[in-house]
Amino acid sequence: MFWTRKRPLAAHADGKAPDHTREIAAAYDRGRKDERKARKRHPILMGLTFGAAALGAVVLVLAAKEGSFARSGDVVDQGLAVAADKAEPAVRDAAGGAGDAIKDVGQSLKPADDKAR
Repeated sequence: MFWTRKRPLAAHADGKAPDHTREIAAAYDRGRKDERKARKRHPILMGLTFGAAALGAVVLVLAAKEGSFARSGDVVDQGLAVAADKAEPAVRDAAGGAGDAIKDVGQSLKPADDKAR
C-alpha cells in the first residue's frame, strides 16, 4: 500500500499521532514534490513522442491490412508523395507572397531624421 496524504496518520491510544510520524509524512510529501520537479516533461517533446507512436501504430495497422511491411510502406510512400505534390505549390506561393510583402515594407520605410544620413 502506498503512503498518501489522504491516509490518516498512525495514532497512539490517546488518539494523537506521534511527532516522528508527522515528520515522516512531511518528508515524504517533500520527496514527492522534488521528484515531480525532476521529472518535468517538455510539452513539445512529448507531442513529438506521441506523434511518432501514432505513426508507428498506423504503420502496424497498414502492415496487418496489406499483409507485409513492404506493401504498407508503399502505401505510406504514395500518400506522402500525393501530399507533397499538393503542398509544394501552396508553399511556393506563400514564400513568394512573403517575399513581396517584405519588399513592399522595406520600400515604405523612411528614415526618421534626414540629417542622420
